[in-house]
Amino acid sequence: MIIKLDTSVFRFAKSKVQTEDKIIYSLTKAQWINADRIVMAAMFAATIAGAILFN
Repeated sequence: MIIKLDTSVFRFAKSKVQTEDKIIYSLTKAQWINADRIVMAAMFAATIAGAILFN
């Protein structure tokens, strides 16, 4: 059975007329290396935890 929803609440929603431009910063090589180290450490810890949990 299809019902029609009350759409009066959508009139109170804030319109998205005001938009701000996002400034995109590119990462330096040192920041990429640090991010890779963090991800690799997290994956290593998850592997060890999974091995302990499912053993």
